[in-house]
Amino acid sequence: MVIFFGWNIWKIENNGLYSYSFNRATAVLARQQKLKSDDNMLIDRYLTYLRCELNYSVHTVSAYSRDIRRFADFCCHGNADGFDPLTVSNSDVRAWIASLSQQGDSRRTLRRKVQSLRSFYRYLMLTGATGRNPATDITIARPASTLPTFIRTEEINSLLDTPYDTADLIESRNRLILTLLYTTGMRRSELIGLLDRNIDTARCELKVLGKRNKERVIPFGDELRTMIEHYRTLREEAGIAGAPCFLTRRHGEPLYPRLVNTVVSDSLDPQQIHAVKRSPHVLRHTFATDMLNNGADLNAVQQLLGHSSLATTQIYTHISYRELKQNYQLAHPRAQKKGG
Repeated sequence: MVIFFGWNIWKIENNGLYSYSFNRATAVLARQQKLKSDDNMLIDRYLTYLRCELNYSVHTVSAYSRDIRRFADFCCHGNADGFDPLTVSNSDVRAWIASLSQQGDSRRTLRRKVQSLRSFYRYLMLTGATGRNPATDITIARPASTLPTFIRTEEINSLLDTPYDTADLIESRNRLILTLLYTTGMRRSELIGLLDRNIDTARCELKVLGKRNKERVIPFGDELRTMIEHYRTLREEAGIAGAPCFLTRRHGEPLYPRLVNTVVSDSLDPQQIHAVKRSPHVLRHTFATDMLNNGADLNAVQQLLGHSSLATTQIYTHISYRELKQNYQLAHPRAQKKGG
């Protein structure tokens, strides 16, 4: 218990009364505030390191920041200002993971959160702030691998050939969203960040900013070029031609993830599209699957998708094989014949 009396601070502790001078108490409080500030600075410097030195995307940095600050809340029972990352133990990390698991977090989510902490402490070790990483020995079993969902070729063609009001800005934009996702294989974040100046209709190519701020060029065909040029005309008529982002809301504001999700989900009618999921990433999966099914080189598909590892792209070869097997079962006259 602390009592303020005049210029002195009296602290009752263990049935004794102790007096602190105002200057001494101020110094103690200042030191505590400095420790809190230093701890927050460690996190802020780490996030700057991810952003500036490792070129992590805004989305990735935000996810890492969220994971670390939630861990801080857990360690300090909701008071993240009191978090001292240098006193964290392996048991603290295990207790957090156990808590998240009880709350229903998936193994995939738990693996990402452990990776966030592991990365943070690697940075602290790199800078000499600590000599240990409390997340090193934490292992989460890999989730069961599942093949990506894709849309059948005839279904996606039927969707993109459906008539729409080409004079309407929003309808034209929504159809362009679907067509761009399917014909270029770009990610949702790349679609939202696509700049008008980075689309060259003369050369039929566009430039996107992918993960870790890596740029790549993606070619496209005449159909998409016509749609892009028409949408640019509608932008001019609407007075939003100066908006830096190519795809915008009605008054030129940038798109946001949930809006793109809604456009795609609403367009993929479950009565016509037989896919388990209806998300922008499904169109990216469909792009890769159709490219490989039609003879595209695996390395070329890797470059178009912006995968850093060929192993990530190879999962689509399994999808292609599954599709081939289904076609065989349906088409070959003796595929359904029972054995003796």
